[in-house]
Amino acid sequence: MTNPIQQAQKLGQAVWYDNISRGLLESGGLKHLVDMGITGLTSNPTIFEKAVASGSEYDEVLTSLARTEAGVKETYESIALEDIASAAELLRPVYDRTQGVDGYACLEVSPELAHNTDGTVAEARKLFKQLNRPNAMIKVPATLEGIPAIRKLIGEGININVTLIFALETYFEVAGAYIAGLEDLARMGGSLSRVASVASFFVSRVDTVVDARLEESIDQGHEELRSLLGRAANDNAKLAYQAFKEAFSHQRFEVLRSAGARVQRPLWASTGTKNPAYSDLHYVEPLIGRDTVNTMPPLTLTAFLDHGIVKPTLELGVAAAKQTVETLGKAGINLVHVTDKLLIDGERSFSDSFNSLLANIAKKKVGI
Repeated sequence: MTNPIQQAQKLGQAVWYDNISRGLLESGGLKHLVDMGITGLTSNPTIFEKAVASGSEYDEVLTSLARTEAGVKETYESIALEDIASAAELLRPVYDRTQGVDGYACLEVSPELAHNTDGTVAEARKLFKQLNRPNAMIKVPATLEGIPAIRKLIGEGININVTLIFALETYFEVAGAYIAGLEDLARMGGSLSRVASVASFFVSRVDTVVDARLEESIDQGHEELRSLLGRAANDNAKLAYQAFKEAFSHQRFEVLRSAGARVQRPLWASTGTKNPAYSDLHYVEPLIGRDTVNTMPPLTLTAFLDHGIVKPTLELGVAAAKQTVETLGKAGINLVHVTDKLLIDGERSFSDSFNSLLANIAKKKVGI
């Protein structure tokens, strides 16, 4: 009998794991998940912060690094590179079996570089080279400065996970940068079939902001808006999928596809349910469709395996999704303004986590 992960695969959606820790790797936990059908892994500064701060599993490596002249950031990079390299090794059979479609382990550039194009390019090159694995994927934020970095890196054959996407307008720029990067790579004689990219839409956070504004309006007597609660995030994702299909159906990309290029799959991130009033699979079950990825945090993956219902849902209710955006606008909730704020908040959150992570490493090194 197949499990929900495998059922989703049959419908064209890959399930990745949004988590990493030394314990997960050394205990065989990740290998077990791969055996169950997980085909990729994502990480970010918040995940590494929790992993390092939560216990003693990194004390041994910190003790070793404390004897060297490595600084705090170099210590973090050493830890992260070792973990992601180990994850990539475990996922390598998936990469080989799928001929590079799946099997990726993702590591993010420093949040300090979110508005530094040249710095992002340099760090992404360095991390990709140090990982030295074809199934490593470097995460670059979809900031104004990140977009040209994405084109440059794809043009060099570096796998890129474009992170912190909230707005449809931003997505078109991201897809354009990916396609332009492939064209650059083709002109340089590079192999288009050996580079991959995903575009990570952060889903649940949209509802966090929109629902709060809807609740304010409902409290002021606009009861007709109640039906929109919990709708904006998934409807935004459904419209993003339509944008994806549009971006990769043009002749410009067909030329690249004929040379071996792959589409840049939408990846649904931030899919854990934050509002207890909603289903624990609120950002999973409605977003199942071909050529997509859903990266799930631990609790969401556990719920999916336990009671997930897998159906091709992503293209259901597209007209209603457009209506949701229009109705929100009439109610004074501009989704563009919401997503602009979410990008700023997301950058700040990752930066805070990164700084906390470095402080925690520094503290542990002193105590060793």
